[in-house]
Amino acid sequence: MRVAVITLVAGRHRHLALQQRGLAASDLAPDHYVVITLDDPGAADVLQNQLPAPDVLPLSWEGRQLPLAAARNAGARRALDNNADLLVFLDVDCVPGSTLLSRYAQTARHGALLCGTVAYLPPPPPEGYRLGALPDLASPHPGRPIPADDEVLTGGEHNLFWSLSFAVTASTWRLIGGFCERYAGYGGEDTDFARVAKSRDVDLWWVGGAPAHHQHHPVSRPPVEHLDDILRNGAVYRERWGSWPMTGWLHEFARLGLVHHDPVTDDWSRCAPWARARHGDK
Repeated sequence: MRVAVITLVAGRHRHLALQQRGLAASDLAPDHYVVITLDDPGAADVLQNQLPAPDVLPLSWEGRQLPLAAARNAGARRALDNNADLLVFLDVDCVPGSTLLSRYAQTARHGALLCGTVAYLPPPPPEGYRLGALPDLASPHPGRPIPADDEVLTGGEHNLFWSLSFAVTASTWRLIGGFCERYAGYGGEDTDFARVAKSRDVDLWWVGGAPAHHQHHPVSRPPVEHLDDILRNGAVYRERWGSWPMTGWLHEFARLGLVHHDPVTDDWSRCAPWARARHGDK
């Protein structure tokens, strides 16, 4: 089985370097390491003269929204053009555990969407993370199933899918059809991807022994800097599937007086400035 690893980068070079080191320490070397750089020419310098040797695919984008769906599709096309049998997607923040690739390869089947566990790491020390210490720094996220290392849990809930770390065979990718490129910026494209997978009878499998370690970076809760992305992508999802994704964030935005929900039309919209000022203390 020819295994391709696909990641996107727009900054976070320190994270990218540790991911590459993690892949180099894997018990199964990737046959192809596709790195899509989104207006980030400096990323190639981070990877230069290191293993696994990267196949850097530069992409330019316009506007303020990162084209995450389109970039993942471009990475998959590059991997498939190089005869990949298994596509493994890792966010740039994610460092693969030593057995992640081998477990994905062992369990891969047509018609299965494979997800390993992800552990969210604490902030690194000043000298950075030590690769060998990562498994002891954090447990897998409790919001997802945590199978034993030799276990695969089939029949998973598709609404729990996350794109931080997942794998599909080439034939399964073609069956799903990739990510919908109407999504741009933060949120929605991964939920849509899983919904399409479910509609095409692609099962969700939680794969034990395929851990990824998510490197720390500051986040906002709720992610107010992505409010417009969430509203726009949420509306795309509603048009396609009849319901809103990311409702937890939407309700948090409403609590802050940033958005309004119309219960009659089920529309979410940005509040006018006067409404935000009026409701901002609630």
